Amino acid sequence: MEEKFNRLIFIPIAAVLFLMIGYQYVCPADSNTCYFSGDDKGLFQRYSSGLELVYAEPDADEDLPSKITSKFNFTERDLDRRIDFDIRGEDVMVFLHIQKTGGTTFGRHLVKNIQLEQPCDCMPGQRKCTCHRPGKAESWLFSRFSTGWSCGLHADWTELTSCVPVVMNKKDKKNAQRSKRNFYYITMLRDPVSRYLSEWKHVQRGATWKTALHMCDGRPPTQDELPACYSGEDWTGVSLIDFMNCPSNLANNRQVRMLADLSLVGCYNMSSMSELERGHVLLASAKANLRNMAFYGLTEFQRKTQYLFERTFGLRFIRAFTQINSTRAASVGISEKVRWRIEGLNALDVELYEYAKELFLRRYQYNRQQQHQEERMRRRRERQQRQRMHRTYLAELWRLGGGGKEEEEEEEEEGGKGMEEVATTEDYSSQVVRW
Repeated sequence: MEEKFNRLIFIPIAAVLFLMIGYQYVCPADSNTCYFSGDDKGLFQRYSSGLELVYAEPDADEDLPSKITSKFNFTERDLDRRIDFDIRGEDVMVFLHIQKTGGTTFGRHLVKNIQLEQPCDCMPGQRKCTCHRPGKAESWLFSRFSTGWSCGLHADWTELTSCVPVVMNKKDKKNAQRSKRNFYYITMLRDPVSRYLSEWKHVQRGATWKTALHMCDGRPPTQDELPACYSGEDWTGVSLIDFMNCPSNLANNRQVRMLADLSLVGCYNMSSMSELERGHVLLASAKANLRNMAFYGLTEFQRKTQYLFERTFGLRFIRAFTQINSTRAASVGISEKVRWRIEGLNALDVELYEYAKELFLRRYQYNRQQQHQEERMRRRRERQQRQRMHRTYLAELWRLGGGGKEEEEEEEEEGGKGMEEVATTEDYSSQVVRW
């Protein structure tokens, strides 16, 4: 009787000790991974600090609006961008760098700020970095800071899609017929008025980009198709009025032109169709190419751009992106009339950016919801695992505490009774024979 009482006392004491030890393991005293709360989410909550480091919350000034105005119809396929980027295999990331969209900063992030098994080798004083695959002398990144301007200065979508496969196969000595590469195109976009003013200030300081090839359908544009806006070496000191008055200025609607398939409109031959029809075709092509790209970011949303890139490719940046709003374009004071003029010159870019911004924010919202669901599923699996461990431990305690012995004693008693019955039967039989 006393032994059975001791067993009954031992089991609850052992269970309490197990819970105390488990709580210290899950929630160490020197951490803040657990806290007690009385809200409707439950008494006990646990957060993963690792997830907080990987997916940092956006800054307050980048928070989503309470309701995104829906103007375009996007499918779940448009919103769900998850790329299984095989950096060890044949996959190549291609960065389409549009002028004055923050592409230089983003390009440096790609070669200097990604956590990689084999980081890019960036030598001091050199502009290009070597971004090889682990264990291979092959590049996984096609960009200004890795391969240089191999397809021409600021090559556009039309140039890159026809040039990159040839250049990469030649660099890595691959057979184009047998090579099964995946080329994932990425880019950055910017508010059209800010981008236009930034390009004007850049040209005013002496930039020309006159070495750009502008290849389309196998040839560059003729002088008549793309006349120069200035007669000298550059356009240094150009006023904003003169900059806007040049009809062949490639700054006008630059983002649409660089994202569209120019072969659809006869390249730079303006006489192949009307200006209105040309604009419709270019805008539709730019929207389709942007939507089908692996990834694009917006200069005005740096932290969200970082978050979506990490979610899309499964790669992690070492340092967080910073939002810099004090740009040269921001310092330019223009009248409302001039702003309207710039918006008119960039009407296609304005519509493309409106489309891109809504898609970008919806992708961000979709990914945040997906992440929250994944975290809930992870916590549920952890809770179920802890419950299974708890049941297993209690069963083991019960067995060690005597529950198993009682069963063994019952089995022994039953076995003893069986033996007695067998002995009695044998004795009775022997007596019958004796009689």
